[in-house]
Formats: sequence, structure tokens, C-alpha cells
Amino acid sequence: MRLKDRIAIITGGGSGIGRATALQFAREGASVLVADIEASSGAETVASIKASGGQAAAVVADVSDEAAAARIVGRAVELWGRVDVLVNNAASFHHLRVEQATRADWEKVLGVNVMGTSFCTRHAVGVMKTHGGGAIVNVASINGLVAMPDWMTYNASKAAVIEMSKSMAMDLAPFGIRVNCVCPGITDTPALQRVIAEFGLPVEEVIRVHVAPRCLIKRFGRPEEIAAAITFLASDEASYMTGSTVVVDGGFTA
Repeated sequence: MRLKDRIAIITGGGSGIGRATALQFAREGASVLVADIEASSGAETVASIKASGGQAAAVVADVSDEAAAARIVGRAVELWGRVDVLVNNAASFHHLRVEQATRADWEKVLGVNVMGTSFCTRHAVGVMKTHGGGAIVNVASINGLVAMPDWMTYNASKAAVIEMSKSMAMDLAPFGIRVNCVCPGITDTPALQRVIAEFGLPVEEVIRVHVAPRCLIKRFGRPEEIAAAITFLASDEASYMTGSTVVVDGGFTA
């Protein structure tokens, strides 16, 4: 098992990519702290892990609140004594054009995607340094690499996460902490289903009109496919990788 006896925190672990990652981490031997703003979602992920014989616990937290981010890390230490892996997956999908975005809109999307990533990392790093290192995986998006219409605020936040990951990798390498970034493509998650509902279009039409012309594999990604990349980066198989941006998008950005 690639993550045997590792202690992992996964933010946004209650659904979608976060849930798939939590389940895969547990199968690979990790004890997983599932952090999510929705209590029921986090509890469901934990229940699934325990039903399969894994170790997990949930904590309800909004990562845009630094005190909550500190509480997430503190809970992992309280339960298991350390933190070996942090996956910054929690995200706000708040997306607007530049002429629409108010200060409040910016604060909402940056609060979770940028500041939340920073806060959770800040507090996890202190623990990782004490225990000789660790691995951090930040979940960005292909939106941080290529522009998409009407998504300016979200695009900007994910571009920031990509650059933050490189800077973190540079600053934390002397402490044995690897930092890498995963950029998922259009992935079939509850968040995506909510976005599709906003357009009022059948899923098949969304794939045909908005996905197939650019995505070489011509379908949505599955959360498990993104989780596989995250698991690899968290494991010792990626021991020579830090500061990398791994794109898992079915060829959308090719």
C-alpha cells in the first residue's frame, strides 16, 4: 500500500474529487481526516471509508477562516499525532465576468481557493517540519492554464494556486516537504452538475458542444481519475517531484 501508516488531511473531502481521493487514500493505507464545510457530506465519506475497514474522521470547517484551518490541522494531530499529507482540494466555483465581479465576489472565490489553500498549508507545514517532511498536493484546474468565458474570477484564483504551488515547493524543499499541483479538466462532480443546471442544458449537449470540440477523449473526467494523480503525488513514487503541475484533462489543453 502506497500510503501505509500516513496521516492525511483532505479539504473538500465530502464529495467529488475530494471524496474519491479520500477513499483511495484509505485503500492505500492512510488515516484520513476529511474536512468539509458540509457536515453530512464529510460524514458520508468517513462512513464509506470505515465500512471498508479504513481509518477516517471528519471535521466541519470553512478553510477561508484561518482559525478553522488551524483547527483542521489540530484535529489531525489530536487524533494521530502528525500530518504527513495535505490535499488542498476545497474550492469555490464562484465565477463571473470582470464587469460583474464586486469586491464581495472576489473575496468569496479568493477566500476559499487562494487564502484557504494558504491557511491550511501554513498550519500543516509547522507540523510537517517537526516530523521531518511531508507532501502537499494543491488542486487547481485547467481554468488556471487556459481562459474560459464567464469564469474570470475562478480562472484567476486557480492560476494563483498553480503559481503558489511552485513558490511553496521552492520555499519548503529544504524541510523535506514536497509541493505539487494537479489541474483537473472538466470532471463529473456534484459541483459540475450544479453548473450544468445553471445553463439548463442536457448533459449530452454540454459534452457535444462545450467538451468534445476540445477534449481529445471527448467525455467528462471521473473523480477517481483525478484522485489517482493526487495519490501518486502524495506517495513515495513521486519522491523526485516537487513544484510540478500535473494536468489531467483528457487532452483538453493539448
